[in-house]
Amino acid sequence: MPVMKTQFTLRLDLVDHAKIKKISDEENRSMTNMIEMLIKKEIKRYESVNGEIILTDDDVALK
Repeated sequence: MPVMKTQFTLRLDLVDHAKIKKISDEENRSMTNMIEMLIKKEIKRYESVNGEIILTDDDVALK
């Protein structure tokens, strides 16, 4: 079964954009893949401190 993904607009200041671009280039990743990996890493860190984030079907429903 394919992974369901959602799309949204993300606005970054120029310095953060340039830094993420450099990191993604060094890691041989696309900018999108790099941002997704950083978000997943932060969610994992947050959950290790605060406990698992429990989601309902409504939380993950496309609206």
